[in-house]
Amino acid sequence: MKARAWKERRAAEPTEDAGRERALLLGVRLNDGEDFARSMDELSALAGACGMEEAGRITQQMDRPHAALYMGRGKLGEVQDYMEEHPVDVVVFDRSLTPSQMRNLQNILDCPILDRTTLILEIFASRARTREAKLQVESARLQYVLPRLTGMHRALSRQGGGSGLANKGAGEKKLELDRRRIERRMAELRRELDRVEKEREVQRSRRQTGGVPRVALVGYTNAGKSTLMNRMLDKYTRDPSKKVLEKDMLFATLDTTVRRVSMGAGREILLSDTVGFIHQLPTGLVKAFRSTLEEAREADLLLHVLDWSDEACRAQREVTEETLKELGAGDIPVIYVYNKADRKEGEGALPRIQGNRIYLSARTGEGIPELSEMIWAAVGPKGRAGLGTVFEGG
Repeated sequence: MKARAWKERRAAEPTEDAGRERALLLGVRLNDGEDFARSMDELSALAGACGMEEAGRITQQMDRPHAALYMGRGKLGEVQDYMEEHPVDVVVFDRSLTPSQMRNLQNILDCPILDRTTLILEIFASRARTREAKLQVESARLQYVLPRLTGMHRALSRQGGGSGLANKGAGEKKLELDRRRIERRMAELRRELDRVEKEREVQRSRRQTGGVPRVALVGYTNAGKSTLMNRMLDKYTRDPSKKVLEKDMLFATLDTTVRRVSMGAGREILLSDTVGFIHQLPTGLVKAFRSTLEEAREADLLLHVLDWSDEACRAQREVTEETLKELGAGDIPVIYVYNKADRKEGEGALPRIQGNRIYLSARTGEGIPELSEMIWAAVGPKGRAGLGTVFEGG
């Protein structure tokens, strides 16, 4: 096939980034109100977080995705022509593909196929640190892979195996063996996760009996939740060992961390840092992380952290709020923390408070004392009496 020509060129002409896979991004612009350009940029960031380099983009305007191929046949011909002229290691689609689309595209393009959901799952798999997070990610990953195994077989093989599978060779017999292996592993994971969830429920019930108000950090990925938590810990605990991972990347935090924060004068809270949300977050991941995200659902107050310097701030807020509703946390009182306000031109002096909104900079620490006062006003003895009602003016 002509799509294989890039392999010979790449072997003959190695580049400086030969160690990074070259990903061709494919997208379909639909008339559904989505910010398509922003979605494609986010897809590129997800690919980068998986260690890939963007090799190019090919997009198409359609009323609805092609049922069998996602993109039109003519456009896929353009994709094949592009792959003949440019080195491409993997093709990445902007939305989730159905099992039949995955199989058909694999046959046509003769190249490993990934979609947006697969990228997110791979990032989660590489970032999970605790036993619970690893179990949850593997469970979600296997649920997604199982019906798509034929089309994804080469994409998994490119890593030398995925989710505990040994992908050597192909064929119907091999696929059937993998299916059985996945099904057995999924059953094991369900049993293990049930045990872990019971342990978490015991831990949560112990905290609840302590009477300390619970505050959860929620928000879009890379909005600055972990940075905000660390600035709170810097100010009130001064114990470096309590700090969490703080990095400018998508999904830097997957494991929920709970810290006791003493803000002086007998004011104590339990502050939890939770996994960030993203547009088109795979349903399987939301379900898999449901027990971890119970910290948000059981909280007395949510700190909804937003990146005020991002043009997509409003859309990201909507994504987070929709996900919280799915989790049953849509009615919990909220303080909206507009972070990175120091990067916004014309913002003026910080912090700035408007109702239940505060504009601050977690990076510089501007606004941390004022945010602490807002938190205690909501969850302290006087504020807790009115916690049954969501704040106004968000």
